[in-house]
Amino acid sequence: MKLSEFKLYLKNVKKVEFQLPNGDYVAPHFHVTEVGLNSKKFIDCGSNIRNTKKINFQLWSADDYNHKMSPEKLISIIELSEKTFLLDDLEIEIEFQQSTIGVFDLDYSNDVFQLINKKTDCLDKKKCGLEKKIFKLSSINKQKICNPEDGCC
Repeated sequence: MKLSEFKLYLKNVKKVEFQLPNGDYVAPHFHVTEVGLNSKKFIDCGSNIRNTKKINFQLWSADDYNHKMSPEKLISIIELSEKTFLLDDLEIEIEFQQSTIGVFDLDYSNDVFQLINKKTDCLDKKKCGLEKKIFKLSSINKQKICNPEDGCC
């Protein structure tokens, strides 16, 4: 989810709720302890140099159970960050403490922000030999290798 989408959703909700991939909710007394711009420069497995930028929000729950983050308060934090860091409309990552700091993508469903597990992937499947190959068979070749009675055609 991009920052502009996040802000639009915040303007239309009464409370800010985050749900973890396992169905649990981030405690309602969470704090947003950081809003930042993360830049990453790296070389992928195919020797390509890559640059990424994402907006990062860190959520934290403490023992101050009366604390509730309102949508308006979160919008004001975002707007201050936009002015301070001259943020573009980038994708958002959410950090939240579990057994270690979990990093999640963000989605929205039924008035709740969904934390989505991130996954690793090969970024140069062609060079690494992992590209899916699609073979087009001519009708002559199909007839030689495919028997309709086998259920393959």
